[in-house]
Amino acid sequence: MTNSADASSISSFPAGQIGEEAARLTVDLQALADNWRLMAKKSGKARTAAVLKADAYGIGLEPAARTLYRAGARDFFVATPAEGRALRPTAPDGRIFVLSGMWAGSEELFFENDLVPVVASSEQLAVFMAAIAERGDYPCALQVDTGMNRLGLSPGEALALANDPVRPASFSPVLILSHLACGDDPLHPMNRMQLDRFRAATRAFDGVEASLANSAGVFLGEDFHFDLTRPGISVYGGAAVNGEPNPMKPVVTAEARILLVREAKIGEAVSYGATAVLSRDSRIAVAAIGYADGYLRSLSGAGVPLRQTVSSGAKGYLHGRHVPLIGRVTMDLTHFDVTDLPAGTVRPGDFIELFGPHMPIETVAKAGGTIDYVLLTSLGTRYRRDYIEAR
Repeated sequence: MTNSADASSISSFPAGQIGEEAARLTVDLQALADNWRLMAKKSGKARTAAVLKADAYGIGLEPAARTLYRAGARDFFVATPAEGRALRPTAPDGRIFVLSGMWAGSEELFFENDLVPVVASSEQLAVFMAAIAERGDYPCALQVDTGMNRLGLSPGEALALANDPVRPASFSPVLILSHLACGDDPLHPMNRMQLDRFRAATRAFDGVEASLANSAGVFLGEDFHFDLTRPGISVYGGAAVNGEPNPMKPVVTAEARILLVREAKIGEAVSYGATAVLSRDSRIAVAAIGYADGYLRSLSGAGVPLRQTVSSGAKGYLHGRHVPLIGRVTMDLTHFDVTDLPAGTVRPGDFIELFGPHMPIETVAKAGGTIDYVLLTSLGTRYRRDYIEAR
């Protein structure tokens, strides 16, 4: 095992009984809390929200929400009203913002669970207006698209709404927000352009709180913080800024069981397509992990298009050494070359670290031509999950 903790500090949500699991996740909730507190400190005078969409970036909504609530978070962001409903019992007095907004037929789900819709289009605005015409005053947030061309009213639409003399008094957003497209590149000119557009929108809604900064935006500095920051990937241990050291603690360790270790001769092939041909006599460890578990096929050591431009695939960490992935990742199984470890060191039943404290998740993601968000949110259901509780 690549990490350890006092048994009393670990709670388990197993996919099967102990000993049955082929892969396991260890989620360090203390690190999660520490990361959120670091982002809160870096947010200066702004409050700091907790982003819990996609099952809390794949680590589990309830344990993540419980930890972040205890750490001090009271503003929460989810993607869908169903996520908000699932979150409400853990954050009884928190403000829960739903980024996908309110659509016809979902109104009661918002009202019954005290969820705040983020109005992100003229169509959603019409649905919300109709709902409050019947119900009366109800909070909402307003999203403004400042350059990403994703969700949000255009700056012109937002200004027109702010200055509409017949706008119902019951429409009074509690938050204006937008989203940075290039915050992970601190020198990108779009950051300043979006900031200027967002400032214009917030001036039109004088007195309404504002939120622009995601994880990367927090690192851009005070100008981007406004009243509320919304760090996501950084809280879960991922890297928010390209080309900079990652100051966050690793939260998730993914490991897979070695099923067997076999000897293979020079010139023999490994895995599908015979795309990996051995250049020496080798020892191959076959691990119970594959793309059905979110360990992406693009991480393969050979036989995928990415290897035409990036020569090496992912690595694992086993008995104090990094060992290369060899051949193609398959649905349930992946091969690692353990030839350079002393004979007899690797045995069936050992666990190999796929990402975690010795294999930074952003490094593994880069080897697969993707980002750490994808690895976290792709985690399958076959992992045994152990949670190290925050103190």
